[in-house]
Amino acid sequence: MAHEKTVTSQASADLDEAQAQADALVLDISARPDVDVAAQFLAKLDPAITAEPITAQESRRLLWKIDLILIPILSTTCILAAVDKVIISNAAIYGMRTDAHLVGNQFSWVGSIFYFGYLLFEYPGAMLIQRFPVAKVLSVACLAWAVLLLCTAATSNFGGLATVRFLMGMAEAFVFPISTLITVMWWTTKEQPIRLAFWFNQGSSIFSGIISYGIGHTHTALHPWRLLFLVLGAFSVVWAVFLWIFLPDSPTTARWLTERQKYVCLVRIQGNNTGLEDKKIKWYQVRECLLDPKTWLLALFSCAQNIPNGGLVTFAAIIVTGLGYSPLNTTLLGIPTGVLATVWQLLLSVPSSRVPNSRCAIIAVANLVPMICAILMWKLPRSNKHGLLAAYYVFYTYWAPYVLSTSLPMANTSGHSKKVTMNAIFFTAYCVGNILGPQVFKASDAPDYSHGYAGLLACVVVAIASISAYGVLCWRENKKRDREGVGAEQISEDAFSDRTDQEKREFRYAF
Repeated sequence: MAHEKTVTSQASADLDEAQAQADALVLDISARPDVDVAAQFLAKLDPAITAEPITAQESRRLLWKIDLILIPILSTTCILAAVDKVIISNAAIYGMRTDAHLVGNQFSWVGSIFYFGYLLFEYPGAMLIQRFPVAKVLSVACLAWAVLLLCTAATSNFGGLATVRFLMGMAEAFVFPISTLITVMWWTTKEQPIRLAFWFNQGSSIFSGIISYGIGHTHTALHPWRLLFLVLGAFSVVWAVFLWIFLPDSPTTARWLTERQKYVCLVRIQGNNTGLEDKKIKWYQVRECLLDPKTWLLALFSCAQNIPNGGLVTFAAIIVTGLGYSPLNTTLLGIPTGVLATVWQLLLSVPSSRVPNSRCAIIAVANLVPMICAILMWKLPRSNKHGLLAAYYVFYTYWAPYVLSTSLPMANTSGHSKKVTMNAIFFTAYCVGNILGPQVFKASDAPDYSHGYAGLLACVVVAIASISAYGVLCWRENKKRDREGVGAEQISEDAFSDRTDQEKREFRYAF
């Protein structure tokens, strides 16, 4: 009971301090040209709304409301976007390779070319995200990939498949950067890891397994793989309309929040010290991001961690059928991978959110599990099918470390142009990893894919080294700022200014 009172008192003290800083910001804001939309909203707010003190209970009720509305929306969006990539594996065992006359390594390229489109549109997409309302951009992108899914059902050769997959990658380049930006807009740095773990999940494997299994039992004039794309395309069309209507662009435009709740929301996230949104591109911030070694260590981690993802997304069902399972059973056997990956990332998100500066260490240690599994998949006798299947399942824990890492670029970057650039680089590295992933699994290596598993092992080792180095750099920079005598608690009106983390000496990096 005493502990609960202490926690409540601390929460109230934090809220009082944040509110005092927000009140001071409202008075100072009118003369500042570099403030973002949050600061502009606060400057125009009726003083009567801010007069009443914010209680811990009011803050908790608002957090619960935000969680109940935004997490399901983000989760469903990311599941549908991921299913569009994952489903190609099930489509392959349902006859797509035969109907599209794919030979040699063409199927590997069908998997890779999606990420060429993603890569090509990553930075232009980032610029569009900065210039236009993020929710509207996301809904239009969702509609675009829905139409392309429907078009995939009509393809009959490698050229057609490659074209729609390339364009689909361009459309989906918006999904994860926008979802990450929304996370930073709505939740505090401490709250972000577990919320990210909820929406950035592997529910796509569960959803695609159920849909694929059901469609596998249909008897229509259309081949099952074509029906798969039609059904998923229809889902995405409906969801695009939903996003346009219900997803707000920021806390300041949420129709389901009162003006008071918008104010409380902004006070809650002020401690992130990363700003909210600014439509003007500032090139010095772009340059600062490019010259920061932490940027490239995170990019290296993202690339290395996603090479396994690219390989498994494309070849998962083929790998399992190679162990002797039927196509229908293979679709069901894919479901546990989603369950295991999602549960594991939720478990890891708890200590990451509760133990300060533990994320990089948890990511590095957690990667030891897929590293061991890669060794087992590489070295176990091919006759040991149960052992290989178990190692294959547990290897999917690789997704949790990547999910934990996705909050770092935004939590550790201030200045909107710098955030957008950091996001673009991080997800460009994600693309490069996913492009390389399918190429690790060569047709000549089937069905054992021993060289592919050796490649996965090397990638996990590189990921461990890069995220560890990133954590060390963040720790050293924090220590340097501590010696300068500017405390992390000294958050001023800069919290909602569009200045970078290097300019804000009170800024402290999460690691």
